[in-house]
Amino acid sequence: MLIIILCLPMLFAGIKAYAQSPPHLTIQQVYELARKNYPLIKQRELITKTKEYSVSNAAKGYLPALSINGQATYQSTVTTFPFTIPIPGFSVPKYSKDQYKVYGELDQVVYDGGVIKNQKQSAEANEAIQQQNLDVELYALYDRVNQLFFGILLLNEQLKQNTLLGADLQNGVDKAKALVANGTAYRSSVDELSAQLLQADQSRIELIASKKAFLDMLSLFINIPLNENSILEKPVPNVVADNINRPELQLYDVQKKTFDLQEQLLKAQLRPKLGLFFQDGYGRPGLNPLSNDFSWYYIGGLKLSWNLSSLYTLKNQNKLLDINRNTLDIQKETFLFNTRIMQKQESAAIQKFTDLFKKDNEIITLRESVKKAASAQLENGVLSAHDYITQVNAEDQARQSLILHEIQLLQEQYNYQNTTGNTKNN
Repeated sequence: MLIIILCLPMLFAGIKAYAQSPPHLTIQQVYELARKNYPLIKQRELITKTKEYSVSNAAKGYLPALSINGQATYQSTVTTFPFTIPIPGFSVPKYSKDQYKVYGELDQVVYDGGVIKNQKQSAEANEAIQQQNLDVELYALYDRVNQLFFGILLLNEQLKQNTLLGADLQNGVDKAKALVANGTAYRSSVDELSAQLLQADQSRIELIASKKAFLDMLSLFINIPLNENSILEKPVPNVVADNINRPELQLYDVQKKTFDLQEQLLKAQLRPKLGLFFQDGYGRPGLNPLSNDFSWYYIGGLKLSWNLSSLYTLKNQNKLLDINRNTLDIQKETFLFNTRIMQKQESAAIQKFTDLFKKDNEIITLRESVKKAASAQLENGVLSAHDYITQVNAEDQARQSLILHEIQLLQEQYNYQNTTGNTKNN
């Protein structure tokens, strides 16, 4: 027990340190978090519920349908007998011109030609379209995430390079001060190097502000607090896949299925309908044709209906469905065409940044060698501070180009995968 009590503070301290540790995120995790926390994702559950209610309502078409009806009429003439046959105990009734009827009718579908089944399938197809359309909208998040994620990575690398630049300039300041102290250099050399160092500090302030803005925006996307200590892991170079798997293509496919369902509905509407019915009512006259009194009655049986009026428009309806199918095919073809154009552009950009990246390392090696020589010359008093700054800036520019091309290459590779629809498969 004593050991446990002694260890508790250490345990709580460890938990607190873990809770306060900065987030460490990969780009795949950011993709998932962005989709999960985007407000539009809440619509998915609503779409599912809408489908369930629609299917349930369609299924209720098989339940008995109860209707209450009433009718009061006055007619110009009624049934009469032109002669009277005297029959003992029987008199010919005289009918009233005002007649009344109130009845309830119960109808039970036996066969509806497949209309109810089609309604259920249409509800499910409509849900598939809405869900896929939602996936299309959510997929657009990947491009926005790429811009923020790789923007932060670029700023991180630029901040590292800014630190190296500051170190080189500070080294130059120290050497210039030593030369001034020995009387072999002017104070202006120190001032020039110090001014350049201050400019590097200004650049750092701008980079830090830009990084904070990018982190704040990304934090809103993933609903996780991010700060300057947050770690975004640099992704490995992506394997470029050329096959197109965009969610838009699946959307076109599910939309096309609705035309098949509409065609099936046209056929179902042409089929006969069969049902049972039961009617119970009260009125004058009832079912007894020899009575003019109010009476209760009921009637039941089998009902057959066959509406052939849709034959008039069936041919044109089928042609309209064919036009809609062709229109959707054209839209899909246009989307693929535009996507392939973007593929070509991004593929060319990937090759460009790959070639530039290879040259950057060679340039840096040469610039670094020149800078080291310039540093030695400055220390020996044979090189001006201005010329030293020129060489330091030249190396810094070379390293900045390397950083920029490396991040641009990575971003273009992930943009390419996003364009082809293969981001989710990484």
